[in-house]
Amino acid sequence: MLTVDLERLQIEPGHWLLDAGCGGGRHCFGALDRGAHVVGLDLDPESLRVARAGIAERSRSPGAGRNRPRGGVLRGDVFRLPYPDDTFDRIICAEVMEHVHDYAGALRELVRVLRPGGRIGVTIPTAITEHLYLRLSRAYFERPGGHIRIFRPRDLARALARAGVRVEGVSFAHALHSPYWAIRCALGLDDESPFLTRSYRRFLIHASQSQLCSRVEHALDWIWPKSLVLYGTRVATGCP
Repeated sequence: MLTVDLERLQIEPGHWLLDAGCGGGRHCFGALDRGAHVVGLDLDPESLRVARAGIAERSRSPGAGRNRPRGGVLRGDVFRLPYPDDTFDRIICAEVMEHVHDYAGALRELVRVLRPGGRIGVTIPTAITEHLYLRLSRAYFERPGGHIRIFRPRDLARALARAGVRVEGVSFAHALHSPYWAIRCALGLDDESPFLTRSYRRFLIHASQSQLCSRVEHALDWIWPKSLVLYGTRVATGCP
């Protein structure tokens, strides 16, 4: 289940995509299926193992021939990217900025490696869900690896603009996940054994494979989304 709309990001064959905070590689897989070359970046070794296996499988797909898309993964963070300026055609950064203290600095580094005219999609949790989860469980923010801020979309948009990105659109995603995290916060974040938690998790797996559930979720995304996505184009070096 993708957070960033790859069609809206205009990913095309031959593009180089950086997925910063790639997790298990879901956006990388979608980009490879569109013929793009991908680099998945993350700090978690286990997530990178999953992403590496999926990228390798898709890169070996029959019929790709000499022009088959290429991909790889790299362990690292968004503050020190080992790439020259203007390296990538497209960048995705999904659900990372709520975890880092200097999100403006992270965005500047991402935009540095995005070529002029390249497009970027950055996702954050919606404020309405974050406030609810905080009320239900302080651990949602206080446990290691938890979120450290609740974003106002305008703050993210302003930081992107200062980094040199023209923000051109917004989308919402994962409405069906909003209740899941509310249930987990209410019943215990570190315990996935309660019946309600396990049942809803099974429902989400089924929903990810159902076109009907996808259409329902897209409608609900305008009511109670879990994630917000800003799309933009690099147009300048940015403000100091």
